Amino acid sequence: MAFSVAVAGASGYAGGELLRLLAGHPEFEVRTVTAHSNAGQRLIDVQPSLRSLAHLTLVDTTAENLSGHDVVFVALPHGKSGELTAHLPAETLVVDCGADHRLENSNDWAAFYGGDYFGAWTYGVPELPTATGKQRERLVGARRIAAPGCNASTVALALAPGIQAGVIEAQDLVAVLAVGPSGAGKSLKVPNLAAEILGSANPYAVGGTHRHIPEIVQSLRWAAAAAGRADPTDPSEASGAASAAKSDATISFTPVIVPMSRGILATATARLVTGTSAAAVRAAWESAYADEPFVHLLPEGHFPRTADVLGANIALIGLAVDEAAGRVVTITAIDNLVKGTAGAAIQSANIALGLTETLGLTMNGVAP
Repeated sequence: MAFSVAVAGASGYAGGELLRLLAGHPEFEVRTVTAHSNAGQRLIDVQPSLRSLAHLTLVDTTAENLSGHDVVFVALPHGKSGELTAHLPAETLVVDCGADHRLENSNDWAAFYGGDYFGAWTYGVPELPTATGKQRERLVGARRIAAPGCNASTVALALAPGIQAGVIEAQDLVAVLAVGPSGAGKSLKVPNLAAEILGSANPYAVGGTHRHIPEIVQSLRWAAAAAGRADPTDPSEASGAASAAKSDATISFTPVIVPMSRGILATATARLVTGTSAAAVRAAWESAYADEPFVHLLPEGHFPRTADVLGANIALIGLAVDEAAGRVVTITAIDNLVKGTAGAAIQSANIALGLTETLGLTMNGVAP
């Protein structure tokens, strides 16, 4: 018997990507799709690529319409899902693709978002290194899950292994991201018009103002709780960076919109712990992701392109040590709508329900 599913915010980019993936999931049956201004329209008229779901009609986004399903995916702007999901039954698995339930610290929410704070849910990045192992352990049996911010999960996955292993410093992290405008949603915004971005690269949220910064720091804090060894292949070697790694990370984070509809290419660098070898650095990332189906460390000297992950629930990471600068360099590529949002949400739901984690998801991209 398939799990019954509702998707709130089905007319947007994230909602559409959820539906594309759910349509091919053997254990999920999409029964209800909701929207705000598009309520009453046929789904196929709003999401014409979703031919297999042409029988569905968008209804109003209300708790009444969402109740009665086994699983509810919510893809609404920040500040819109918290009040709505509070009225859903406790036994329903609710996965929020918005920001309302990602942050543990209410002060972070007030500083970067504002408005009512609705509390933190279990964070939906299964592969993220933590003090006790991986975040997936916390997802087993969960009934409230916060899917990640796409930029935040990309940077966290890129840097967490090094912090967990104690081979990089948690302070003075730098990340510059090339991102597609679909990450900003489907609402009409002048900076995201084709005339504004075609032939141009446009930085935004410069100088520590991007809302994903506290989410990145939170994830790296979980990884830092496990730090304490300079060389993950040699448990007898104490790390001189343990005390530094256990305090909160500091990161300079700069996103740049580039003219591709979807995708993130994140260049993230960190100070190398003094005396750490390049072999120890690679061993940290290899140890973290060796058995992961959806996070792959590329061979030495290889670096990903966003084209390599288009449509796939995959994060590809290239790794290098800049000996002259004393820094570790990571290059990470994801599809922001899949591994960055909808794919992470479905992967987390699979774990919560006791299904095979990879069910309904693919590591194969679309090329060219």
